[in-house]
Amino acid sequence: MEDILEGYRRPYDPAYPVVCMDESSKQLIGEVSKPIPAAPGHPKLEDDEYVRNGVAEIFLEVEPLAGRRHVEVTEHRTRIDWANNIKNMLDLRYPGVKKVILVMDNLNTHDIASLYEAFHP
Repeated sequence: MEDILEGYRRPYDPAYPVVCMDESSKQLIGEVSKPIPAAPGHPKLEDDEYVRNGVAEIFLEVEPLAGRRHVEVTEHRTRIDWANNIKNMLDLRYPGVKKVILVMDNLNTHDIASLYEAFHP
């Protein structure tokens, strides 16, 4: 934990950006019946019943010292999705840097094996 906190105390250096990455799954839901619009004397009425339309995975990168963020949405949360997100981050958003200091949790897909599964060594 102390290593992470030290990373946040570094002075800003564009050649060594500190990027925090996290991801979250969100359920996509739809309505079974249309809401009844609000009218004088009663609010908009919505039924609690819903239909499940799958999930979306949200990848979020934040570079707090530079005030930058990037959001990527995918249909799945797989090793390949995570590896592609890392590749795009390095190739597209940080192409000229010497090293990205990446801060992330230890989710089972966040490891070197994911990169080897997605790309040739």
